[in-house]
Amino acid sequence: MERIVLAYSGGLDTSVAIPWLAEKYQAEIVAVTLDLGQGKELDDVRERAMSVGAVRCHVLDVRAEFAEQYVLPSLQAGALYEGQYPLATALGRPLIAKRLVEIAKMESAGAIAHGCTGKGNDQVRIDVSARALNRAIRVVGPAREWGMSRPAEIAYARERGIPVPATVDSPYSTDSNLWGRSIECGVLEDPWTEPPEEVYTLTKSPADTPDAPAHVELDFEQGVPTAVNGVAMPLVELIGSLETIAGAHGVGRIDMVENRLVGIKSREIYEAPAAVMLHTAHRELETLVTPRDLERIKRRLSCEYADLVYNGLWFTPTRRAIDKLVADVQQRVTGSVRLKLFKGACWVVGRKSPYALYEEALATYDEGDQFDHSAAEGFIKIWGLPVELAAAKQPGADV
Repeated sequence: MERIVLAYSGGLDTSVAIPWLAEKYQAEIVAVTLDLGQGKELDDVRERAMSVGAVRCHVLDVRAEFAEQYVLPSLQAGALYEGQYPLATALGRPLIAKRLVEIAKMESAGAIAHGCTGKGNDQVRIDVSARALNRAIRVVGPAREWGMSRPAEIAYARERGIPVPATVDSPYSTDSNLWGRSIECGVLEDPWTEPPEEVYTLTKSPADTPDAPAHVELDFEQGVPTAVNGVAMPLVELIGSLETIAGAHGVGRIDMVENRLVGIKSREIYEAPAAVMLHTAHRELETLVTPRDLERIKRRLSCEYADLVYNGLWFTPTRRAIDKLVADVQQRVTGSVRLKLFKGACWVVGRKSPYALYEEALATYDEGDQFDHSAAEGFIKIWGLPVELAAAKQPGADV
């Protein structure tokens, strides 16, 4: 009998996928659930998978691997898709594909499967990543084959006694990990409709947040966040701490219309409290210690890196090459950044580093100014010489 390894989240699509795959392919279904920091969503996940027909369910804690080998490189690269999305869901997909391929080999399975739809980005990320790791693996996407609408999926589940969290009245599709949460479907598909408060679980409404701002100090060592308000902690714990702090102040809500890889625009809602704080702080510290020309090259590569992650191209020479340049830049990114949080906003109010390229003696207009003002006139003349010549020699100029 054929054996298929399924990435199982416990949600509607993958819960329906277990009996659907078993019936269509006459196969044994081995479920795989990765703990990427979803929290309570994993309660009883093994029992749920087995109750709907899986022959086995592997539940693996990969939070540290996810944080250190996927989230951290993306943070250091400054990767925000289209300037906003911190790529929480996108970063989880190559790790999911990697573990599916590994377990398929262990289980002697010839195929892996996932619950991604036929017009989403995640199908590309998992399919491409899996084949980069094993060209011979077969990838099955039940949700892009069966042609069921979301209400039809819910009806299919009810007919077979499959408990699922979604209902016709609350049809949101969500994905969570330690780096953030995505919410789509339902009324959110209308880009003119304000998201109802019920879709948010990590962040308070700004109207309900404290009336006094909070200050948070983040320490970095060579681009790695190491401490919050002077308290050192491992990366997974640090991200969790910032999620709690930022979420309490309404920081981290993102409402955007983005360009999907498959060619359509999509309205997306994200919650990423820790990611917003860390990207804001890291970018500021990197600016403080990096020469202008290198900083601008790095900023351009940040956009390229975000596109690579979003488009499912994690396991590529291009991404690895950018990582090497980013790692070189990070050698100087040591210091502290102080952030202010208030009513959904997060901004930098202080920064310092032993490698800071900011020199107060050169920047000040007060006593102690060490800038050589006498050099300015000659510099300006040489700098402006090409402009002066071009203007004088243009057609019709009065030379």
